[in-house]
Amino acid sequence: MVKFSKELQAQLIPEWKEAFVNYWQLKKQIKTIKLSKVPKQSHTVEGDFGRSILDSIHLLVNKFTNNFSGSHDDNFNIIKVRKKTRMGSEEEIYETELAQLFTEEDAVRVFFVKLDEELNKVNQFYKRQEDEFVERGESLNKQLQLLHDLKQIISDRRLKSDPPSKPSNTEVFSRSSTMNSIYYSAEIFGDLDETNSEVSQADEEIMTMLEKNGINFVNSATRTMKKKGKPKMAKRIDVAKTTSTREITAITSMSWEELVNNPTGDFIRKRKIQCAEKMIRSAFVELYRGLGLLKTYSTLNMVAFAKILKKFDKVSCQKVSASYLKEVKKSHFLSSDKVVRQIDEVESIFTKHFANNERKKAMKFLRPQQHKDSHMTTFLVGLSTGCFVSLFCVYAVLAHLCGVYSPTKEPASMKIVYPVFSVFALLSLHLFMYGCNLFMWKSARINYNFIFEFSPSTALKHRDAFLICTTLMTTVVGAMVIHLLLTAAGFSPNQIDAIPGVLLLCFIVLLICPFDIFYRPTRYCFIRVIRNIVCSPFYKVLLVDFFMADQLTSQIPLLRYLETTSCHILAGIIKTYNPETCYSGRLYMEITYIISFLPYYWRALQCLRRWYDDSDANHLANMGKYVSAMVAAGARVTYSRIDNPLWLSIVIITSLGATTYQLYWDFIKDWGLLNPNSQNPWLRDDLILKNKGIYFASMALNVVLRVTWVLTVMRFKVGHVQSRLLEFLFASLEVIRRGHWNFYRLENEHLNNVGRFRAVKTVPLPFRDDSD
Repeated sequence: MVKFSKELQAQLIPEWKEAFVNYWQLKKQIKTIKLSKVPKQSHTVEGDFGRSILDSIHLLVNKFTNNFSGSHDDNFNIIKVRKKTRMGSEEEIYETELAQLFTEEDAVRVFFVKLDEELNKVNQFYKRQEDEFVERGESLNKQLQLLHDLKQIISDRRLKSDPPSKPSNTEVFSRSSTMNSIYYSAEIFGDLDETNSEVSQADEEIMTMLEKNGINFVNSATRTMKKKGKPKMAKRIDVAKTTSTREITAITSMSWEELVNNPTGDFIRKRKIQCAEKMIRSAFVELYRGLGLLKTYSTLNMVAFAKILKKFDKVSCQKVSASYLKEVKKSHFLSSDKVVRQIDEVESIFTKHFANNERKKAMKFLRPQQHKDSHMTTFLVGLSTGCFVSLFCVYAVLAHLCGVYSPTKEPASMKIVYPVFSVFALLSLHLFMYGCNLFMWKSARINYNFIFEFSPSTALKHRDAFLICTTLMTTVVGAMVIHLLLTAAGFSPNQIDAIPGVLLLCFIVLLICPFDIFYRPTRYCFIRVIRNIVCSPFYKVLLVDFFMADQLTSQIPLLRYLETTSCHILAGIIKTYNPETCYSGRLYMEITYIISFLPYYWRALQCLRRWYDDSDANHLANMGKYVSAMVAAGARVTYSRIDNPLWLSIVIITSLGATTYQLYWDFIKDWGLLNPNSQNPWLRDDLILKNKGIYFASMALNVVLRVTWVLTVMRFKVGHVQSRLLEFLFASLEVIRRGHWNFYRLENEHLNNVGRFRAVKTVPLPFRDDSD
């Protein structure tokens, strides 16, 4: 049976960790109470020279009396929990008063003071989150009503053959006090075509009247004459606070009349409406998820209070838990039913408007189920592993017979085949390390799906990662065996050297395949994250985005192998192949510099975007780490071309500086270790692994793997094939280091929310409130 402390650690929401009951601190306080009773017991034993038979009889009599007398009712008088209103605010707080029984025990008094603080903290946090979700729900209901009215207007106009008449001034200027000011964004419709945007005199008069009556056309200065005398429409409408939903749509229909009546704008209009509907649907899903988290928060805290009070009863030999729990159940975080009612309301709205009144379909969106581990997946992993080992042994024998790894010669085909197969080997190794990460995170009860915001129904399990890894490597080694067999059979190199290119093409086709096969949600999530990284800093940076960008900084050799492979493929297509073109030359070196910089450059831009969003100077300091890595990478690339003592000195200085910067950030910022004031010396207060020596060993291993660049600048006198194998080995060590780093980075995120991300995302909405 799993201890509740571990269960709480696994299920608590990292972003709300500080708001949960500090179960561990209260347990330590109970231990203090227990230890405070030990001297009294030992003193009694010394004074009475041991317990007599009469003592045992007295204990039995007292226990019997307590069970069958009215003393149980007196336990409610041992403590009195009073509800008070805090001075200067309307917040209700709880204070516990102790009876004479506990007045002399300081540890007990401190325990109840801390218990009251925890109860007040939970209540206040719950109320804040509850108010936020209620407000968000009201806003979404208005958004949905606006969308419904807008669709109705467009549908009505589509059915009419002649242009609709303009509403009267009474319809336009009727007021309602039920709604805040709304900005109606032109993003829903797009820009007007210049040829169809000429405003009539009547429209100008209406817009003038609207402005006089409190309707402000944002960017109305742009409603001036453009070239050829054509006016420019206002982009957004600022509706006054008292304007109702129906009146907003009436004003909108007038302002965008030409677009609505424009027969060529049907497709654009439909796509914009679909986009708005998707945004509102996503916001409802996120609201439902947030309400579920708040409900879980309430349940876990209730169980925590019950468990800690039960432990107190056991230590103090008094039954006070019932009295205190009675007040806990009356507190706001348990007595309020707003969250439950809003959950039911969201389910009803989502079923009606987004699932065609099919509740089962709606629940698939709102409550995605986590798929169970399949025995077939385990079987396929074992089968793929066996095939991979067999094929690898066959390849090793054939390569030896063909003299591929002979130190005296290097087959020309190796220059083409080696980079492609190295790409797949490094990718498979990274997938294997990710599978190990998934297994370790699950074993350590780290909620990685929640942290990465993965859907439980489609998220990869460690068995899935191992299956993808072994399947990929089995395919690659099989292609290598076929390549060797065809080479030994005397086929033309121009024919068989196309095998790696075909393999790479098949992999790309599978990655972008639109059919629901071979983990399509995971593939599309990967593509979306890569898009966000490449387009940095134009996308808001999520944790999964910068986590993947960090993985790319460890795969620079893979990107360079792709550069060489692409060069050979293009050279073969344009029939101007020169073996040295893909290994030297000005263009090759320029591309090499760019590839060596790109992952660090993307990561630096992400840090810049996070600084812009959060105004946290730590992100700028983190950006400096990647800038120093770019300088060091550029110096090493230059030194590979210019071998002289000056550039060797530059490489050593820049690389040492970057490595020191990176180690500092690894240990202190990303892992949260090396804290001299921690409860666990030179580690951190909260640790998941029980053996503290593992953390020190991991830090030492990280240092060793961080300084492998020293081996890359040493000029080993080995053959071409051995040189390639060493290069691949160093690249593999960096991938292993990254997989090792991943576990502790996510452990720290799970325990401390070092990224400062919110538990519930804020989804952008099509109709914007003035408070935004």
